[in-house]
Amino acid sequence: MTTNPADRAEVEALVVQEVERRVGDLRRELKEELDALRERTVGNRVTVVVFSGDLDRVTAALVIATGAASMGLAVSLFFTFWGLSVVKKERRLAGKNVLEKAFSVMTPAGIGGLGVSKMNFAGAGALMLRKMMKDKDVASVEELFAMAREMGVRMVACTMTMDVMGVREEELIDDIELGGVATYLGDASDSKVTLFI
Repeated sequence: MTTNPADRAEVEALVVQEVERRVGDLRRELKEELDALRERTVGNRVTVVVFSGDLDRVTAALVIATGAASMGLAVSLFFTFWGLSVVKKERRLAGKNVLEKAFSVMTPAGIGGLGVSKMNFAGAGALMLRKMMKDKDVASVEELFAMAREMGVRMVACTMTMDVMGVREEELIDDIELGGVATYLGDASDSKVTLFI
């Protein structure tokens, strides 16, 4: 049986059309599956809540942050409660109520005033730890903080904690972001590692 060239061309066109339709359907399904997979995959990120204002704990947080940043990971440090002392540049008492003034006086006025979590003996523990770090050629907490900033570590001060403790934005060092729990959760939900120090 011979086929008419017009019939043959029509059949070929129908076959091409059906193949294109099926390939298009498969592409759409594959794209939907990839999009769903991307939503479930975390980013190349580390998020650390810096809750403590202790020298040793802040040093650990900064070592982890700079280490992760040097590995190419995006890093966020979220400073809250006693950790806010790390990002303060000065202590201001003007315009604060009695409790806010008390918190301001009881907490360090910046990273240089942090004490250690154990054996603080009126600041002697921090001096001993700083000397030991220097003797062992370990970067100081101030150097680690500067290094973290140079490496692009995102630093966020918790606005709710600032409000509770009476810390004003002008008391913080420059270029510190302000954010709340949504800021933290946004970074943490996209992180491979989330720590609370």
